[in-house]
Amino acid sequence: MVDARLLSGDESGVEARHQSGALDLARRLPALVVAAKDVAATVMYGVHGRRRAGVGETFWQFRPFVWGEETTRIDWRRSARDDRVYVREREWEAAHTIWLWMDRSPSMAYVSSLALQSKIDRALTLGLATADLLVRGGERVGLRGLTRALASRGIIERFSEALIQDERAGTPAAELPPADPLPPRTQAILIGDFLAPPAEIAATIQSMASRGAMGHVVMIADPVEETFPFSGHTEFLDVDSTARLRVGEARTFKDDYIKRLAAHRDALRDACRSRGWSFAIHRTDQPASRALLDLRTRVEGAQGGAQPQGQEGF
Repeated sequence: MVDARLLSGDESGVEARHQSGALDLARRLPALVVAAKDVAATVMYGVHGRRRAGVGETFWQFRPFVWGEETTRIDWRRSARDDRVYVREREWEAAHTIWLWMDRSPSMAYVSSLALQSKIDRALTLGLATADLLVRGGERVGLRGLTRALASRGIIERFSEALIQDERAGTPAAELPPADPLPPRTQAILIGDFLAPPAEIAATIQSMASRGAMGHVVMIADPVEETFPFSGHTEFLDVDSTARLRVGEARTFKDDYIKRLAAHRDALRDACRSRGWSFAIHRTDQPASRALLDLRTRVEGAQGGAQPQGQEGF
């Protein structure tokens, strides 16, 4: 049902809807935490961490001593059990820092009968599961604008608490993340519908990447947003304002809509490519696990210095 205050152009009606949506999201977050853990567990067994030799305190493996190495590295107890000399090797523990942002603006609440989840629920599920998977792989992850970078195994709970506090505080949800430049050798993961003007999105990416940070943009889309199945007399409402559009025959707008959507996505793709960032589209009628596995692959590729690659849509 459409709010009559919204149709009348009453700004207080829009604000009331936004506040109601924030409280509803806070109530749903515990269930989304469970969903995120399930998705992460599904993918975890098919993903390998960053384990490699290097400076650290954690034992990794024994390997044969190589002539020319310092003898202080030899593990004499292990060597005494064999006819070879072994070195005790530690695991590399130089974790990367990854900043996560999930769009919680009003347009993300949209859900059609073809979708498995609303766009905001899918963004939060995917984001929290990604954080859990990255921490298990030895990374530090922070919520952009809400938390510091953490390496806690309880990362999903920590992030959900920060999100709930932010929702209950009534902080207006922005369509785009903070545009402050990120430090070098960090990565950003941005998950949202990215329906803001392309120039604003491009400017945000340019600023965040200006010091060399890598990034990954995941555009969440409801299947109805791609197919435009509307016909007959239709009224379209802007959930972020009191704007509305009434059309006599919606079907006549379909071709123009599809072209404008394609142009919008091309602009986003170009903005990402110009900074070496990856761009992908994830539909809410597809399993979140597919998006999670692809995103993890992109992050690992960027850590290795490779250009982020992956499927365009998943």
